[in-house]
Amino acid sequence: MKGIFSVLVENRDGVLSQISGLFARRGFNIDSLAVGETERHDISSMTIVSTGDTRTIDQIEKHLNKKVDVIKVRRLEEASSVQRELMLIRVAHSAQTRSSLIELCSVTGAKIVHFAPKSMVIELEAAPDVITDFIELVRSFGILEIQRTGTICMSRE
Repeated sequence: MKGIFSVLVENRDGVLSQISGLFARRGFNIDSLAVGETERHDISSMTIVSTGDTRTIDQIEKHLNKKVDVIKVRRLEEASSVQRELMLIRVAHSAQTRSSLIELCSVTGAKIVHFAPKSMVIELEAAPDVITDFIELVRSFGILEIQRTGTICMSRE
């Protein structure tokens, strides 16, 4: 089961360390973590994605709510939220594969942001599962490097 938590925290030194420490001490896994300021400079928003059984996900929510610097914890459902992630991926190409790779980017909405003689850097902003599918599509070309941001998520309400 996937748990997606939108957590508002005080924007202070050490808060990220406290939150990640909570996960480490309890043996919870963080699949994805994205942090950024909100419209208020003194408050940050964290999107934490974790996996586990129902009990584990409930425990994560409970422990997050106990933290002093945590203002609010919301658990978001995949079906009723908008999720996005950004990926940069460097893919090898040759004269024979270049046009196929360019066409794949065109069809999927990915953008080529850097072109070199033997590789290209491709940018894709999409839902996490779409990014995972794109990675599988380009794997046969030869993936040289991948950088992914953490998932950011917002309720559709």
